[in-house]
Amino acid sequence: MSRLQLALNVSDLESAVAFYSQLFGTQPAKRYPGYANFAIAEPPLKLVLIENPAAAERLNHLGVEVFSPEAVAAEHERLADHGLPGRSEEGVTCCYAVQDKFWVDDPDHAPWEIY
Repeated sequence: MSRLQLALNVSDLESAVAFYSQLFGTQPAKRYPGYANFAIAEPPLKLVLIENPAAAERLNHLGVEVFSPEAVAAEHERLADHGLPGRSEEGVTCCYAVQDKFWVDDPDHAPWEIY
């Protein structure tokens, strides 16, 4: 099981939380200063909002959330076998959680996080 992640830089976290709460009919699963995330059941999506008014781009990164360290390792191995080795991070603190993850960039350099 997995779900897509969309991480956005937002200029005003409170306005963004209000908008996405209405859009998806749910409240954030986590909220911290400058950060909120939604675990949306339908469509299956992890929406991450990062308050960063000075960001040049609204897209922060894309991702695939899997639900175990073994699934992260299996996906990393599968993608490396297809010529996409990426870069690993193990036991890192990110988004108010400790995670194992790896990153690959698409052909236009958009960062994808598998975690």
